[in-house]
Amino acid sequence: MPQVMPQGMPQGMPQGMAQGMAQGMAQGMAQGMPQGMPQGMPQGMPTTTPTTIPPAVPTTIPTTIPTTIPTTVPTTIPLAISSAVPAAAAQTLPTASQPFNPAPKRRRRTLLLVLLLAGIGGGGAFWWQHTRPILPPGIAFSNGRLEADEIDIATKFAGRIDRVLADEGDHVRAGQVVATIDTRDLQASLAAAEAQIDQARHTIAQSQAELVSDGTQLKLAAQELARARQLVAKDFETREVLDQRQAGFDAATAAYHGTEAKIAAATAAMQAAIHSAELIRVNIADNVLVAPKSGPIQYRLANVGEVLPAGGKVFTMLDETDVYMDIFLPSPAAGKVRLGDEARIVLESGNEPIPATVGFIASENQFTPKMVETKQERDKLMFRVRIRIDPAWLKSAAAGAPAGQPGLGYIQLDPQTPWPDALRTPAPVASDPAS
Repeated sequence: MPQVMPQGMPQGMPQGMAQGMAQGMAQGMAQGMPQGMPQGMPQGMPTTTPTTIPPAVPTTIPTTIPTTIPTTVPTTIPLAISSAVPAAAAQTLPTASQPFNPAPKRRRRTLLLVLLLAGIGGGGAFWWQHTRPILPPGIAFSNGRLEADEIDIATKFAGRIDRVLADEGDHVRAGQVVATIDTRDLQASLAAAEAQIDQARHTIAQSQAELVSDGTQLKLAAQELARARQLVAKDFETREVLDQRQAGFDAATAAYHGTEAKIAAATAAMQAAIHSAELIRVNIADNVLVAPKSGPIQYRLANVGEVLPAGGKVFTMLDETDVYMDIFLPSPAAGKVRLGDEARIVLESGNEPIPATVGFIASENQFTPKMVETKQERDKLMFRVRIRIDPAWLKSAAAGAPAGQPGLGYIQLDPQTPWPDALRTPAPVASDPAS
């Protein structure tokens, strides 16, 4: 008998169950229907096999199962059909009285997730315990982040941005031009001041020529006065002529001194114009914004064409020449720290220790900030200690020490306690005197 699946069978029925139902129904039809009928058929159906086949019953067995078979699955599985279904599948098949329950699968997934997280946590703890150097009693440590002072590059005067020569992330050197401000008004003022300087110089030259002429007149008046005095003494000249010669001498003297004062005034005016021009040049130079220190540009706060007030910020950069880490130590350890004590910094991005020294110790304790790893430590009153990276190391390091990197800071509380091998830094190379 061909095992043809009825077209009305549900799509989600297990394959073993469907095949068993198909075989039972086909066998029942071939033998006169009674033997393969399910137990749930109506009670009025005959229970014995007739000896003769009624005429209305076809004598040939159809090759396909009629399409009029009900498409719904009975709530109970017939015994004739269940015998064709594997025992294991029959025990696990859901029924109307026993709905499908996904809770065991969820519990298995939750258990696997918990085991996975526990494995990761255990592995992390193992890594932490075995990668962190074993410290002797004379060394204290805590975690922190590298920090660098922020420097704002701002305008000194109000003006319009003419050029922007740097962007966020660029590394600039001390003295490098990063932006310029429009200085056409200052250039015009500088030209006017230089013109005043030239005018004062011409005035001085003219006054100096007049001074020579006045000096000549003064010399002549002095000679005439001297002769008049001699003649009056010998009664060869009248007193009137002597008075005239005296008046001429006084006038020549006054003219001479007046020209000297004129020269002094022109010289002072020229000096004022020179200082004014120098001030304008300084203002023009101040409108060329340069990086005061070496370091990366962190933020660009203005664009070309924007008009900024006096003190308007254009860039914010980091000072890479002064990099430090703030760590927090409890009172017993902080009380042993002294300014200048040796320290080491180990970043998470690298295992090489960085030489540093203690540069600041807080005078008052405080609650530890959230960046400290454990809440137990955050709830304690701690002292902030700042350790600064050796400037010589910063100059020699090719990549420097990028701010924001997390790591651990170690402080040598007892100078007699040697550093562990993992925290030892190479001795500085002595410079060659011949070079």
